[in-house]
Amino acid sequence: MIAQMLLKNKEKSTYKEDSVGEKPIRSVAKALSWRVVGTLDTLAVSFVLAQDITLAASIASVDFITKLILYFFHERAWNIVKWGK
Repeated sequence: MIAQMLLKNKEKSTYKEDSVGEKPIRSVAKALSWRVVGTLDTLAVSFVLAQDITLAASIASVDFITKLILYFFHERAWNIVKWGK
């Protein structure tokens, strides 16, 4: 019985929860979903301004990658902050 409980605990997720119970994978999912919205906006604005879909797609692609990474670390940093919780 105890051995089963120990094995069950080891089978749980390898991600550690932070102080509010969120796992880093949740931050990744939030970052991805938000970046899809933001990238579509960037693509539209870039296309309107440049009138060139290739240039607009290039801008949107770089924007997607850089802001995805920045958002992930921003989200994780805010999960450490106790203010407002």
